Amino acid sequence: MGSTYLGSGQGDAEVAASLLRSTTAVRERAAQLLTRARNGESSWFVVDDGFLDAAANEVVAATRKRYPKLHVPLHSRWRHFEAGGVDRKAQLESMLPGSPHTLRAHAMVDLTFVSVLLDGGAGADWKYVEPATGQTFTRSEGLAVASFHAFMAGMFSSDKDRPLQVDSQGLRGLVTDHLASAFQVSEGNPLVGLEQRAILLRRLGEVMAEQPEVFGEDGRPAGIFDMIVTPLGPDVPHTADVTAHGILSQILISLSAIWPAGNAIGNLPLGDCWRHAAIRGDGLSDGWMPFHKLSQWLTYSLLEPFEWGGVKVRNVDALTALPEYRNGGLMIDSGLLRLRDEASAVQIWQPGDEIIVEWRALTVALMDEVAGAVRGQLRLNADKFPLARVLEGGTWAAGRELAQRHRGGLPPLKVASDATVF
Repeated sequence: MGSTYLGSGQGDAEVAASLLRSTTAVRERAAQLLTRARNGESSWFVVDDGFLDAAANEVVAATRKRYPKLHVPLHSRWRHFEAGGVDRKAQLESMLPGSPHTLRAHAMVDLTFVSVLLDGGAGADWKYVEPATGQTFTRSEGLAVASFHAFMAGMFSSDKDRPLQVDSQGLRGLVTDHLASAFQVSEGNPLVGLEQRAILLRRLGEVMAEQPEVFGEDGRPAGIFDMIVTPLGPDVPHTADVTAHGILSQILISLSAIWPAGNAIGNLPLGDCWRHAAIRGDGLSDGWMPFHKLSQWLTYSLLEPFEWGGVKVRNVDALTALPEYRNGGLMIDSGLLRLRDEASAVQIWQPGDEIIVEWRALTVALMDEVAGAVRGQLRLNADKFPLARVLEGGTWAAGRELAQRHRGGLPPLKVASDATVF
């Protein structure tokens, strides 16, 4: 139902921001735009439900190819650390011999943060050659492997005696040219959004220094692990448990100031939330469509480090599908979504343009339905095969394969990326 509430002031802004920092709001508002599109009211897209099974077929085929026994792990940055068949987690652990669970979890949480925040689209022309193996990696896998080795070399630590950490001083002093060198960037090997990636990490350093109550006196991402788990005791008990949304909520609150998008209500930054005239909501949240893609990707990627640290994470399905161009590409390339005007595919759009906001929202809403169809084909229930496994199995791989078939790997819509949204 629409709202005519015209509140103002800091309190009203805080209420609205809190509402938008919820995956419930992401799903409810995405569902509004899906219903509207199904009613023929979208200016940009037609939903063709006859292709739901076709989309599911692509996901099932990708899943069976990648995981023939259907032992599908969670969708996570840690899958990219396994690129090329190399167990880089074991490499990290070998550098932390005898460390207690909590200290190992700290290193893994720190690594996850910087690697995910460096994981915007790399562009089609960039690659990373791993010195130790000679293997060449591109796109997300290349960014993961490059960031892993930068972390292992102590690039994000200010303490040369403790290289395997990320701290505020290390990030605030991060030199873009040093990041470029670590990622093998050159005139012939360009990386999209290099400067923006460095700025994002420096902003993270600033934000962590300003919140010692969350990130500790040294300003480490692992402070979030301690903050969430500390009420359970300094030595994590085997019975410790948290919710996936609890992790996401803390990220959204503590990291809200790092995002470069100028989206805000009053003086409260919203991050990956965008205006859409058809969205209805309460108070000052009216007209806003939240996504929190990178924050949710970070949360998905923290689930395993938390569990490796002895913490059980519950209610993973509270998280949504990630509204990025692989999952969104699956929607269009499978026929489930169709552009009203094919000319839209040749224009270059901004992340805040209505067509892009709508594409991402429809992706979130439709992906829950695709996940149900995938489970039906695989004869698995949501407990056995939650959305995090459908994505990994999965939707992302199927979207990449379809993009390769149709356009040599390029997404179906062109978005001017600063490497912090897509």
